[in-house]
Amino acid sequence: MHTVSGGEVAGILVAVFWAILVSFLAVALARLAQTLRATTRLVADVTDQAVPLLADASAAVRSAQTQIERVDAIASDVQEVTSNASALSTTVASTFGGPLVKVAAFGYGVRRAVSGRKDDAQAKEPRRDVIVGRTVPGARRDKRTRGKRD
Repeated sequence: MHTVSGGEVAGILVAVFWAILVSFLAVALARLAQTLRATTRLVADVTDQAVPLLADASAAVRSAQTQIERVDAIASDVQEVTSNASALSTTVASTFGGPLVKVAAFGYGVRRAVSGRKDDAQAKEPRRDVIVGRTVPGARRDKRTRGKRD
């Protein structure tokens, strides 16, 4: 019979632990390989989806730029029309404003003159005015307003 020495037992224990360690490392490397494959697939899928999205975003930005240019052109046209309308308004006011004021003043003068004749005809009858619910005789009114008539 053969007896086993302490060095041989130690060698067997080291070999067993070494085999267990290698087994754990092999499992860890296998799982790492699976994770790398899944990551590679995910990156490929994201790339496949991102390229069309970027193309759509680029088209949308170009379309927005075109619309902004159109709005800018419209705004400048509106500004030009506004300045033209302002100039036209000023021209019309200066051309027709003076004569219209003169015609209105003449019409007012004629009405005053005609109403002055009516007042002379009505001055013969006593006049009564109503002030805040009371009747004041015309004679009293004439005393208070004497010298204030136009």
